[in-house]
Amino acid sequence: MKTAKNNIEILRHSTSHVLASAVLEMFPEAKFGVGPAIENGFYYDFDLPRTLIPEDLPLLEEKMKEIIKKDFPFERAEISTEKARKDFEKLGQTYKVELIDDLAKEGNKKVSVYKTGPFVDLCSGPHIESTGKINPKAFALTKISGAYWKGDEKNKQMQRIYGVVFETEKELRQYKIQQEEAAKRDHRKLGKDLDLFCFSDLVGPGLPLFTPKGTIIIDELKKAVESICRKYGFEKVSAPSLAKIELFEISGHAKKFGDELFHVTSEKKHDFVLKPVQCPHHTQIYASKTRSYRDLPIRYMESDKQYRAEKTGEVGGLSRVYAITVEDGHSFCRVDQVKDEVVNMVKIIKNFYSALGLWGNHRVCLSVRDYDHPEKYIGDQKDWDTCEKMLQEISNEMNLSAEKQEGEAALYGPKLDFMFKDATGREIQIPTVQLDFATAKKFKLHYINEKGEKISPVMVHRAILGSYERFLVLLIEHYAGAFPLWLSPVQMTIIPVSEKFSDYAKDVKKKLLERNIRVEINDKAESLGKRISETEKQKIPYILVVGEKEMKDGTVNVRTHGEKQQNVFSVDEFVEKVEKEVNEKK
Repeated sequence: MKTAKNNIEILRHSTSHVLASAVLEMFPEAKFGVGPAIENGFYYDFDLPRTLIPEDLPLLEEKMKEIIKKDFPFERAEISTEKARKDFEKLGQTYKVELIDDLAKEGNKKVSVYKTGPFVDLCSGPHIESTGKINPKAFALTKISGAYWKGDEKNKQMQRIYGVVFETEKELRQYKIQQEEAAKRDHRKLGKDLDLFCFSDLVGPGLPLFTPKGTIIIDELKKAVESICRKYGFEKVSAPSLAKIELFEISGHAKKFGDELFHVTSEKKHDFVLKPVQCPHHTQIYASKTRSYRDLPIRYMESDKQYRAEKTGEVGGLSRVYAITVEDGHSFCRVDQVKDEVVNMVKIIKNFYSALGLWGNHRVCLSVRDYDHPEKYIGDQKDWDTCEKMLQEISNEMNLSAEKQEGEAALYGPKLDFMFKDATGREIQIPTVQLDFATAKKFKLHYINEKGEKISPVMVHRAILGSYERFLVLLIEHYAGAFPLWLSPVQMTIIPVSEKFSDYAKDVKKKLLERNIRVEINDKAESLGKRISETEKQKIPYILVVGEKEMKDGTVNVRTHGEKQQNVFSVDEFVEKVEKEVNEKK
């Protein structure tokens, strides 16, 4: 029986075929690439005689509605690769021919094709029964972009049409409302407006530069997560960004990342790679001296850059970058300690996300191996069985209700992935806890047990906030730039009513700075109203207006962002209130 998720994926993929059929009507000479279902909808890639324009999308939508109305069945046929090649060659579908050749090289003697009205596509399916099962009021084409054939920039650039489809018109309306809200919250726009990060052509794409304000947010996040982790025994370590490739060949990451590795050489015959992950370095800190069973668990944490040579066309904003600042942690423990270790890591995740108001608006996935393709993973199958069983037991005992996701495990073991929803309803996976019986064995790590025997430890990998870049995307868009006080780069702005009260504003600022409160003064030669309005646009948590009365009474008139009410506090009272709010991370 198909799950609801599978049903929506089938609907999305079937709608992509309807899109392709509509494109064929508009452009009979169109050549087709691929058209999969994706997380939020579907797309199809085309090689067309002219460049598409936004005005083409409503025309294609109308053609799609006509195809839906005709209720064409999705007719499947299985044919030999030889016949498929001849058929698609006759149709002039060169990209499909290339895909058929790829399948033949992999040993496939037969392929499946689907016919939908006049449109025939190479496809493994499955599909819905007929085009009439698509609700004509519940789909929309959303955008056009460029995409290289097979994702390789050496190949021809095709035109990609994106779309979404739902079961009901109401769901489509909700999606459109969410998209409008998401546009207002776009981290690229807000990041620029709030002066958090920037990019430089001289530095290069995919390499963000964080301004003083953006750096404050990252530093506060580091302090928060490290403070929680220290309570559970984690200690900070630091490892270089470079390593010999042998390190990653042993770990298996050289093969996993392949052409995503950055190679660094010099005329002095240095030959290194930039680290794509941190765990192999941490194994070498563990290996630096003899360990006893009494020493375990040993817990390392590090927030540092990792580097991945992503495809140029996939790099954009902070969501996908070349230099990733990753908050990472690894525990080396005995088998009998693994359960407690994972439980503690889940508690860390809960504590951290509760402080951000995100805990509870999430789901958990138990990511296990692809049982049909064990060759994709490293390690002993018995260890995998043990790991997967442990994580399932933890999910049951902690009421995580983890959904099993086959084929989503890490290279070295199964994991618990936490999926959070932001304010726009978009889901993003960040925290993860991963079990690993393989890596320690690969590096011949051991500890001495009670009998004096050498035993391989278990590695437990964990990331609480993942990469700071992606996490900043989540925070900017979730809070729409109005960060909670403890995270806000500028926590308050003092606005003197006129120049006459500038000295009092400076005195207040000095007191606040002495208590490590981040504060600025806006005493520009502009009207009071304009300065207040300008400060509100920066989404600063508190505006402190000071004038004759405040100077005389030693007070501040406080406006909270997003609220009309004003409150008057003595400076000392206000400092106490702010410190409490920061410490409690409200």
